[in-house]
Amino acid sequence: MKQQIPNCFTLINLFLGATAILYILQPGLAYHADGDGLVTIPEKMMVASWLIFGAALIDFLDGFVARWMNCSSEMGKQLDSLADVVSFGVAPGLMVLQFLRFSYASKEGGLDISIAFLLPALLIPCAGAFRLARFNLDQSKSTGFKGIPIPAAGILIASFPLVNWYATDAWVLDLLLSKWLWYGLIVLLSLGMVSTVPMLALKFSGLSFKKILPFLIILAIALPVAFLFGWLAISAGFIAYVILSLLFKPTES
Repeated sequence: MKQQIPNCFTLINLFLGATAILYILQPGLAYHADGDGLVTIPEKMMVASWLIFGAALIDFLDGFVARWMNCSSEMGKQLDSLADVVSFGVAPGLMVLQFLRFSYASKEGGLDISIAFLLPALLIPCAGAFRLARFNLDQSKSTGFKGIPIPAAGILIASFPLVNWYATDAWVLDLLLSKWLWYGLIVLLSLGMVSTVPMLALKFSGLSFKKILPFLIILAIALPVAFLFGWLAISAGFIAYVILSLLFKPTES
């Protein structure tokens, strides 16, 4: 029974991710009284963002609880990966698909586009699943990751509905309705997850100033951006994380 406690946390992660998908798939197209379409990002997408953030918190806690209770198991490892595919792969992938749909719908004739133009968004859960499978088979000992961890990619994507909702700058709103932004993000995140580039891991065992320095730098970058541009701080922090991982060259995992 003790071994199932961390698994219960993992299932909460999965439940939150599946619930986020329900909110992401809600309609996002409103109409004026005269029948003209008005493209909108629905407020329910923000709920999905918070659900994904909650899943990320639970994802951290299940590992912490398993180590604290000394009841890690192979089943827990596999279950964690399955939950992560849903919460940080499928849900964010569908979120990108919706943004792509809104991007096309905001242009004349955009509602008639083929679904083929939206399907590239599903490369994100595919790349995330590949990365998790490789991670589960990797027997090497290290303090770092190989490739961008799927929760980091999921959190980055989940921040964009909040950026869109609270943005006051026209350039931010215009950027989020650019299909090229989303296609570029799909390519970069997918390649980043399947790559074997060493990345910093969010582990704080054996604390030292050298180990926490990259995260202090990320915080120093994200806080001013948060003050000036709100939720864009997550994007700034993510970019800083990738760059610092390349500079500090952590041990591979």
